[in-house]
Amino acid sequence: MKSLRYLLLLTVLFCGFQRTTAQVYRFKTSSLSVMDKNNKGAWNKWSEFKKAEVLITLDGKKDRFIVNSKELQLYKIDSYLEKVSTENDDTMGFNCTDNDGAKCVILIVTRKKEGDRMQFYINYNDLKMVYNIYNTK
Repeated sequence: MKSLRYLLLLTVLFCGFQRTTAQVYRFKTSSLSVMDKNNKGAWNKWSEFKKAEVLITLDGKKDRFIVNSKELQLYKIDSYLEKVSTENDDTMGFNCTDNDGAKCVILIVTRKKEGDRMQFYINYNDLKMVYNIYNTK
């Protein structure tokens, strides 16, 4: 009976000390387009996509995105938004704060009718960036 109690105690302690692990996702980018606001506050058109090969990491354990561009971009995830699915797209959203303290919304969009093409949006009040991305293994 005493050994059964020790076994039960060890089991409870073991389960109590186990840590949940969030996944880490890595994406590679192929191109980048940007859009900003003009002097009147209206959005300009998206720029032409330009080649941009960088690594983007979503670290669920640390609640952050890392964009490994020339200038490292770090985005702390403040909250996870509901996944939105439509006939054309699946969108996962995140309210974030960048490494300068500015608020932004990051979206990962999967274009269902375009062969599940994926895009990574970084949206500020006056600037939007979109990377074409794909999963890495």
